[in-house]
Order: sequence, then structure tokens, then C-alpha cells
Amino acid sequence: MSTVNPKTVRPIFPFTAIVGQEEMKLALILNVIDPKIGGVMIMGDRGTGKSTTIRAIVDLLPEVPVVANDPFNSHPFDIDLMSDQVKEAIENKQELTTSHIKVPMVDLPLGATEDRLCGTIDIEKALTDGVKSFEPGLLAKANRGLLYVDEVNLLDDHLVDILLDSAASGWNTVEREGISIRHPARFVLVGSGNPEEGELRPQLLDRFGMHAEIRTVKDPELRVKIVEERSKFDQDPKLCIKENQANQELLRQQIITAQEKLPHVTIDYDLRVKISEVCSELDVDGLRGDIVTNRAAKAFTAYQKRDQVTIEDIKTIITLSLRHRLRKDPLESIDSGQKVLKTFEKIFADYI
Repeated sequence: MSTVNPKTVRPIFPFTAIVGQEEMKLALILNVIDPKIGGVMIMGDRGTGKSTTIRAIVDLLPEVPVVANDPFNSHPFDIDLMSDQVKEAIENKQELTTSHIKVPMVDLPLGATEDRLCGTIDIEKALTDGVKSFEPGLLAKANRGLLYVDEVNLLDDHLVDILLDSAASGWNTVEREGISIRHPARFVLVGSGNPEEGELRPQLLDRFGMHAEIRTVKDPELRVKIVEERSKFDQDPKLCIKENQANQELLRQQIITAQEKLPHVTIDYDLRVKISEVCSELDVDGLRGDIVTNRAAKAFTAYQKRDQVTIEDIKTIITLSLRHRLRKDPLESIDSGQKVLKTFEKIFADYI
């Protein structure tokens, strides 16, 4: 499978060639395996490869089947991933043409309006012709793909609310002058930002399934390796892509296998109780932390080609799932990630 987008003819840096930033890479992979984890917020320094990594994970994924010429990327067989128009066509026994597309990747610009995000209804056409005319927005284009918001902490809170509501419900509804249109909007929401430019409100941050922190690499040898990989790609993108083709295909197959295995992964009741004990001890509001930690642990287990969640699986993902849900205490010297791990070790002491 080519890693060059034919529309832009712009090569995309191979995901398997990205050095370091393991937290971010793991969070993205787990969200691709199980989109119900709820997306990922990536906070870190500028120039740490956030955008490059997000584009690379999308380019790595296999193509998905869609109903040809459907503006919402409707699935031809899965009723939960179909627009109402496609469902109606199937009920009327109309024959649908199927095609395959790359997993959609949509960038939300900071200056986007609500109409650009959600889509618009042509009221004049509706009133004069009695026809619902809808111009799809970015949420429609992102259905069954990834929606990426760079500098999400600078985005208008109202738009962030819409994004998070659509990501959670899987649907986007546009209402105007008594006319209502809805369409599927199932996507992995990926936000990134620099903490120096301000944090998201806690109630919005909590809505992201996972939170990855990335920092500028300090190890000189690792920095040299990162620069070498990037230079190699800039000088000859095709050669770099070819050299990483085997690793890319291996990871692609690993993700596909994990997606298929996920429904069969189980987690013992005792471990689920312990996860909830950790959330309770950390004073995490609501049950989102419990749910995401369980989902992420299962996704990681499937990624490891196993059927039963272990304590090590939970330990690997629990910081990603909970660090952003803790209440900030300015007098506390320990950071939220360390606090999550210490609490995990305390609660799971009998098992470790």
C-alpha cells in the first residue's frame, strides 16, 4: 500500500520511523484499535512531532469500505455507521455501489465557525422546494476517521463542546428554523497543544479518553537519531518509505488483528474492582476514568495478541487514562502521572 496521498502527492513520514514519544504513539494506536476509548489529548513542547505522528498513524491504517459518493463515509453493511439516506436506500432495496477510501483525516483550523464544523442547511431551498438541502461540514468528513485539532486549548469552548458531544454520541445534529438533519459522526478526536499557552478547562479535558505528555528529547544520541531519520526522509522520501515498508505492514497487521481480537478480550472482576479503587482513591469525578481504563487495558491486551488483561497491561495504560482527571493542587510537588502510578502500586500491592 502506498504511503503517498495521490491528491497531494505529498509523502507522509512513516509511523514506524518515528523515534521516541512512546506515550503519544501508544495512545494513538489504542484509540485506533478501540475508538470508543474517546480520543487523546497530546500536550507538549513545540517541535516534538505531534502533527507528524498523527498524520503518520492515519497513513498507516488500511483502507475502509464506504458507500460510493456518500458525503458521510457511510459503511455499506454496518447499520450503526450509515447515514439515514443510505438506510432508506437499503430499505427501498436500491443497489449501492461500494468503494474503498483511506481513513479520513480532517484538520480543524482555529478560526473555524460552527457552520464550517457542523454543516449548514439551505433554508431557502427547504422552504421553496420542500427539500432538505444540507451542506456537510468537517464532522461529516471526519466520520469513521480522525479529527485533529492543533492548539485545541486556544479553540473556542463552544466549538470544543460540540466536538466532544459529537465524539461521545457518534452523531451530529444540525437544527435551524424548525428543520433538523442528523448524520453519523464517529471519529477519533485528537487534540494537541502547548501547556505554556493555557490549559483546557478541567471539565473539557476530562472528556478526552487519554492524555499523553510529550517533552523535547534530552538524550543527545536519541536527538541525533531523530535528526538523521528526518534528514533521510527529506532527502529521499520514497527510499525512506521503502526502507520502512516491512515494519509498516507488520504494525498495520498487528492493529487489524487487535481490532478483530478486541471483542474477545476479558478482564477479571477483581481487577475491575481494583481499577475503580484507584479512581476512588485519586478522587476522580464521575465514572469516565473507570470506563476508559478498562477499555484501554483491553485494547492494549488485544494489541499484545492476548485474551486476558493482566496487571502489567493496566499499569501500562493507567497513567494515560487518569492523569488529566486529577484535581490540581498547587502545593503538591508530585506530578499527576507519578501520583497515578503511586496510587496504582498501593492499591495493587497484593498482586504485584
